[in-house]
Amino acid sequence: MALSPLNQRRWRNFRRNGRAFWSLIIFSVLFGLSLFAEFIANDKPILVSYRGELYTPFFKFYAETEFGGDFQTEAIYRDPEVMCLIDSGGLDQCFDDPEGIIEQIKAGTFEAEGFEKGWAIWPPIPYSYNTSVDRPGAAPLPPNGQNLLGTDDTKRDVLARVIYGFRLSILFTLLVTGVASMIGIFAGAIQGFFGGWLDLIFQRVIEIWSATPSLYVIIIMFAILGRSFWLLVILMILFSWTGLVGVVRAEFLRARNLEYVRAARALGVGNMTIMFRHMLPNAMVATLTFMPFIVTGTIGGLASLDFLGFGLPSSAPSLGEMTLQAKQNLQAPWLAFTAFFTFAIMLSLLVFIFEGVRDAFDPRKTFS
Repeated sequence: MALSPLNQRRWRNFRRNGRAFWSLIIFSVLFGLSLFAEFIANDKPILVSYRGELYTPFFKFYAETEFGGDFQTEAIYRDPEVMCLIDSGGLDQCFDDPEGIIEQIKAGTFEAEGFEKGWAIWPPIPYSYNTSVDRPGAAPLPPNGQNLLGTDDTKRDVLARVIYGFRLSILFTLLVTGVASMIGIFAGAIQGFFGGWLDLIFQRVIEIWSATPSLYVIIIMFAILGRSFWLLVILMILFSWTGLVGVVRAEFLRARNLEYVRAARALGVGNMTIMFRHMLPNAMVATLTFMPFIVTGTIGGLASLDFLGFGLPSSAPSLGEMTLQAKQNLQAPWLAFTAFFTFAIMLSLLVFIFEGVRDAFDPRKTFS
């Protein structure tokens, strides 16, 4: 579907804004990679070959007995015995000296009757966000070749948690911002277009609702219902939608008596068509101007709740929880540097992108 001439001009303006355009490319690459975090950082192989058959541990549960083990529980693929069973095709000798047999298989010196060598394809980072790293020493552990960004205070790989936490933060922000913005734009449009008593009553409701201490409400609801991702999304939407109401309302109040609106009314065009087809595009510049504040506020709100211990469940990969660990472990500066640069890069890219979108919608701005 071809873009309209107006949208083509907007896209050209956005492309000419180099900072916004390259920020969009960098952010798209980072976010796209994070969407496949399970293929990048995982404590399960992507693909396993055992006795001529292929297994996909990433997608399906396999008991240890599937690979010649003794337990009906899920195979711990990083365990030397399980790795030996997979590599050797289920030889009983793996229970006596798994690491020795693995070394012989890798060196090509192992011989056994009926031996059929297996293999496993591992992600680049063989740890998930909740995997405990097997390294000697007291946690948190500094960066090395095994853990490029070190480990946290429970010996979990920091790089894996950053990848999963980045994805979680962005998905949470997009979901909350998208739904809250639609609600706020609709409410502001209704107020500004109709005005009168509807606008007056709605403004008083918004003033009361905006004065409600959202942090206390979230903490209370979590204490009653328990912490969960979707409950936090709903609560954040309930307290975020008022951010755009005032801007959209002001634009609609200004535009409702302009001649093109009066002409549309005289021609019998419906109110909803006038509001969202004719008036809303003219209000988008002011709306998009405030969008970066909503996005960064949502990310900051999630990080603040996690930092205080009232955000996502403790098992979830959280950038705010990493910030708390940095505060509690000043002897591990890699945690503080990782948290700072992750937030700085993420927020900077999003602000630059939305600034470019705002300028692209502004007919007064062009880029050479």
